[in-house]
Amino acid sequence: MLYFREWGEYPMNSLQKRILKDGKALPGNILKVDSFLNHQIDIDLLRLMGRDFYELFKDKNISKILTVEASGIAIACYAAEYFKVPVVFAKKGSHKNVGPDVYTAEVFSFTKGPSYEIAVSKLYLHPEDKVLIIDDFLANGQAVLGLQKIINEAGASLVGAGIAITKAFQPGEQLLLDAGIDVRSLAAIESMEDGNVIFRSDS
Repeated sequence: MLYFREWGEYPMNSLQKRILKDGKALPGNILKVDSFLNHQIDIDLLRLMGRDFYELFKDKNISKILTVEASGIAIACYAAEYFKVPVVFAKKGSHKNVGPDVYTAEVFSFTKGPSYEIAVSKLYLHPEDKVLIIDDFLANGQAVLGLQKIINEAGASLVGAGIAITKAFQPGEQLLLDAGIDVRSLAAIESMEDGNVIFRSDS
């Protein structure tokens, strides 16, 4: 069963409501949202999420949105509709079809085990770019830090990271904040004890 701690008149956004309706909290602090977000995709929900990200970052003069394949791509594309900017996604593993002239970073995966490399062609990130990172989940923060490294290599500016779902009880969010990244989440989960999802009041 999913549960939302009441915060007076604090309203839930569309993603939070959908997590409560169709998400599944599993042992090991796993939140299963594959029926609407990262396997089967509800495009109406993603359109609302894209609008919410736009409202959070609309004053940042964003010129590119950057994400990692694969789950972040759809969310990033719907956000890009509102910002009217291109989406660039970092490719994982072998990047022969990207070409040899790439920015790369090593990302350690806590869930999948060993590290993997991500790459972005130098054709698509430039020093004048103001970049917003979009991703589906934030737990340990390694993917965002890898993207930050690529942005820095390009000489571009990272203006923030928009995260669909943050597991705020894990260290990633604070790690990114300590790195000076403006992190904003549509659904920040305070805890998932005994299968109950409790959202933090500021998400």
